[in-house]
Amino acid sequence: MTKTIQCISPVDGRVYAERPCLSMPEAEAMAARARAAQPGWAARPLAERIALVQAGVAKLNEMKPVLVEELAWQMGRPTRYGGEFGGVNDRTAYMSEIAAQALAPMVVEASDSFERRIEREPVGVVFVLAPWNYPYLTSINTIVPALIAGNTVVLKHASQTLLVGERLAEAFHAGGVPEDVFQNVVLDHATTEALIGARAFNFVNFTGSVGGGAAMERAAAGSFTGLGLELGGKDPGYVMDDADLDAAVDSLMDGAMYNAGQCCCGIERIYVHESLYDAFVEKAVAWVKGLRLGNPFEEATTIGPMANKRFAQVVRDQIADAITDGATALIDPALFPEDDGGAYLAPQILVNVNHEMRVMREESFGPVVGIMAVKDDEEAIAAMNDSPYGLTCSIWTRDAARAAAVGARVETGTVFMNRCDYLDPALCWTGCKDTGRGGSLSVLGYYSVTRPKSYHLKKVTK
Repeated sequence: MTKTIQCISPVDGRVYAERPCLSMPEAEAMAARARAAQPGWAARPLAERIALVQAGVAKLNEMKPVLVEELAWQMGRPTRYGGEFGGVNDRTAYMSEIAAQALAPMVVEASDSFERRIEREPVGVVFVLAPWNYPYLTSINTIVPALIAGNTVVLKHASQTLLVGERLAEAFHAGGVPEDVFQNVVLDHATTEALIGARAFNFVNFTGSVGGGAAMERAAAGSFTGLGLELGGKDPGYVMDDADLDAAVDSLMDGAMYNAGQCCCGIERIYVHESLYDAFVEKAVAWVKGLRLGNPFEEATTIGPMANKRFAQVVRDQIADAITDGATALIDPALFPEDDGGAYLAPQILVNVNHEMRVMREESFGPVVGIMAVKDDEEAIAAMNDSPYGLTCSIWTRDAARAAAVGARVETGTVFMNRCDYLDPALCWTGCKDTGRGGSLSVLGYYSVTRPKSYHLKKVTK
């Protein structure tokens, strides 16, 4: 019997989409087609590959009204935010712009006697396992540089966003990328792991949970398949004594609550200098009370349901445990139309928290944030580093030198000053500790999907 994957809509709990999984023989044939198509794709001029990728993204933009509605049904994001097209377009444009430079040979010598250089060669077949929270943006991070660099790409999307992979394939094929060069697939876990173990792919990029990343490493063990892993996060914000308080509240609370808190680099814990703590908390509570939880298709809705009721339950449990252990919840859930045990979850601010509580240590990935007072930079640095994760940190101050000095001591992938929850395509998107390994975007993003090849050409025989 054919196994199927279902997307349960968080909006109303119904089965919104259902697709059959490929059998193992079908999956092996798919991988073989991707491998066979790769040399011909890589042989095309770089400018042609760039043009075809850009055409595919242009076709995706033409589908925007449909895609925004589908996203709301699949993972609950309010339609008022218009999808992810700004980031998709910016990242595609930047990676296209720097491609020639990033992929250019590194010439060591070009003389009458020797030609010595290092070239970047595509790895071959790139397998992208994409998450549901930013399903277009996170996919584009790898798909665009992988295709431009001359690889073929196989995309497996999360079950919660089944239709996204289909839409990406539809757009890229309409833009002229051959079907075997970019394939969207539906696979179960066992088939996925078997393909990785059998060296069906040359590079695997996975964005998801720490447990999922560990499963990828186990599947690839002994195969020497390259892995890029963006896993969990528990990103901190630190508000220094000289911060612009209103700006800090507005950005950090948006970073904590946007997309119902379901952001890889969302703010999940905030440390505020004791001199600003009371004022920050008061303003943060007022900010959250201004949110409107509801149907993502209504224009007034600013926070929709979480993507799945089981994700919401994780957050409910963390909040309940924290309160039992002495935390104080500052937002009355009665202000928001929660559904009991469902995907609609009221946002919450917790104070009187500590690092013994799950909500301050484990990834929440939901609309909750804990706020603690600190007396100085040393205490803030220790608190920010007291985490198994390291994706981003957000530092609020008027002193760039101080921010850089503190940031240098924080175990993280990106240091932000006076902003948060943002991805700059010119900078490498990376993390440390249990957040994973590898990097995407920037010039370094091309290095993930290529390998160095050295040429030592002696032009004389004596």
